[in-house]
Amino acid sequence: MKLTAELNERERTILNRLSTDGMVSVAVLARELGLSEVTIRADLKVLEEKGWLNRTRGGASPSIHRDILERQKMNPERKNAIARTAAELVRDGDVIMVEAGTTTALIARYLAGKRDVHIVTNSTLVFSYARMNPNLQITMTGGEFRRPTESLVGPIALETIGRLNVRLAFVGTDGFTLDRGMTTHLMEGAEIVKAMKAHAVTTVLVADSGKYGKIGFSSVLPLSAMDLILTDSGLPDEAFRELTGAGVTIKRV
Repeated sequence: MKLTAELNERERTILNRLSTDGMVSVAVLARELGLSEVTIRADLKVLEEKGWLNRTRGGASPSIHRDILERQKMNPERKNAIARTAAELVRDGDVIMVEAGTTTALIARYLAGKRDVHIVTNSTLVFSYARMNPNLQITMTGGEFRRPTESLVGPIALETIGRLNVRLAFVGTDGFTLDRGMTTHLMEGAEIVKAMKAHAVTTVLVADSGKYGKIGFSSVLPLSAMDLILTDSGLPDEAFRELTGAGVTIKRV
């Protein structure tokens, strides 16, 4: 089964309106795009099937939090390149953990062709991608739902992760520096990352270069705790030399 294709220009326009206005009207979209209402309704149906929105009477509302929609629009080419490279690390028959995040979630999209892969995740965004691939088995951690990050956190999530052991864990971050390591704005998210690290043979940080130098509210782990950092070619050479010189294993894609 083929996973969700890239969004076309009209679909991106509709989602941009959703992220800005919170709701879209079939009539308004048809007028602005110069299309029939029948065509717009068909577009909304497709986007609903892809998990991007919920159709309402006369229009649609976003199925995910506006903060997530905004983050998904930032550096999409870089995030997809990182996610594609991360997915190449996954083998047939693997059991992996994927932490909540816009880049980590994209990994599920690039597992097409892999067989018998079992994903353990605290991300409803990961679930929205993975559920379309019949070759993927999905275990949700359970826990308290946090809308701004589309994540499940708290004691239940940590207990689930603590019972499982996997070969690979893919985690994200809100910022990373050599001095402060990985940092995040959500303290509960930091605990999820630590738990996944503790129960994985190999832990991979996936983070676009725009997060380098940024420092979040809560410290997570030092960069040396990561077995591999996957970022993009936008990471400056000076930063790359600084990190590798400190013994951090990092790859730019």
